[in-house]
Amino acid sequence: MATPRSRSAEPATRTERRKAQTRQKLIDAARGFLAGDKHATVSIQDITDEADVGFGSFYNHFATKAELFEAAVSEVMEELGGLLDDLSSDVDDPAMAFAQSMRLAARLGVARPETAQVLVRHGMAFIDADAGLAPRALRDIEAGVASGRFRVGEPRLALATTAGALLAVLHLSLANPERVTDATCDEVAEQLLRMLGVPLDEAREIATAPLPDASAVSRV
Repeated sequence: MATPRSRSAEPATRTERRKAQTRQKLIDAARGFLAGDKHATVSIQDITDEADVGFGSFYNHFATKAELFEAAVSEVMEELGGLLDDLSSDVDDPAMAFAQSMRLAARLGVARPETAQVLVRHGMAFIDADAGLAPRALRDIEAGVASGRFRVGEPRLALATTAGALLAVLHLSLANPERVTDATCDEVAEQLLRMLGVPLDEAREIATAPLPDASAVSRV
């Protein structure tokens, strides 16, 4: 990705740029509260103080706290999804693309615990979202089915299983960081490939293939 976060095209006027900057400050503050699991108790005043913007500015961008926090979670999801897309852009095999994205996303638990906290606490609610990780994972699963690489009857069920596995690994990485290694992340990808119908030996080979620079994940 050109930048570590997904952003819309730069606003054309100074006023629009200022409004976009204020909105982003609010979202960034919300991400911090989400990672610390403080979103349920913070007030709008707390949010605007953390963002260093005027209290009235909040309502120029969001109607409620819930709307702000939904935007913040969506941003985290979209950033990570975009990064994984970029890292897999030259991968033609759907099974390899799926496994690579899973292995890199799982490594997020070690690389960026703050983002992992957001995903663990709020990610399951976005499994049917139109943007972020879920539609990209579903795309890779459906591509694998279409190519004959995967053998599943219901791709969305496979998506739900994949999401559950990722969130469980991230939870484990936060609770017991020493138990989640690169080998752990690869084993989860191997097990998911086997669930999708890839033979054992091939699944293991795919799940241990060289990865692109995983340090890029820490920028999300």
